Amino acid sequence: MKRTIFLLLSVFVFPRCVFAQKGLTIQHLTGPLYTYVTWHENDGEQYPATGMYLVTRKGVVIIDTPWDTTQIGPLNDSIRLKHHQPVVMVIATHHHADRAGGFDVYKRMGIPTYSTQLTFALCEQYKAPKAAYTFKGDTTFTIGGYAFQTFYPGEGHTKDNIVIWFGPDKVLYGGCFVKSLAAKDAGYVAESNLAAWPASIARVQQAFPGAKYVIPGHLGGTSPAALEHTSELAKQQR
Repeated sequence: MKRTIFLLLSVFVFPRCVFAQKGLTIQHLTGPLYTYVTWHENDGEQYPATGMYLVTRKGVVIIDTPWDTTQIGPLNDSIRLKHHQPVVMVIATHHHADRAGGFDVYKRMGIPTYSTQLTFALCEQYKAPKAAYTFKGDTTFTIGGYAFQTFYPGEGHTKDNIVIWFGPDKVLYGGCFVKSLAAKDAGYVAESNLAAWPASIARVQQAFPGAKYVIPGHLGGTSPAALEHTSELAKQQR
């Protein structure tokens, strides 16, 4: 089921740039879209996690919370300093801590948090931070005339993973469902469905064939070739 949610905000575009604080890097991607990277200790090593945000005249929409929740404050401060706008909405692409772990922090700040109903249920099951609001099925959020769409491709990295399509700029945000070209394996697969993952990737490729940028959840990169790379990694690791 597809739903559409309208928020009466407008888009404000900034020039390409990179700016950073300790443990936080923000880079302009294209149009009103920016990627950000924070770091977190994983298996004894510092490991990067990529998120993204959309800038509008009346606020900023963050896609996936920082894995290191101590970077939420610096991220919000950097956004306000650079764009002169507050964060008004946060969406997570699945239930793991590198995507939804900051929900409670944002809720304490009074910032609305969103996830699919399945992600909410898994957060509840694992006693992890949950979104304040949920949506069911593929949903289009329209903000000041800019529409971005959530899409559930099927199981892959997790049973609840979604991607987000920013159609006006041909950007596909894959989160952990998409592996970077720098990745040598499928990563953490304890909750993955390796058998289903390639078919789920194919659904994304069919749904959004015009993607110019594809953003994976870790290790950087923007190439659409990351989709096929992810499919191959899942096949190799089965």
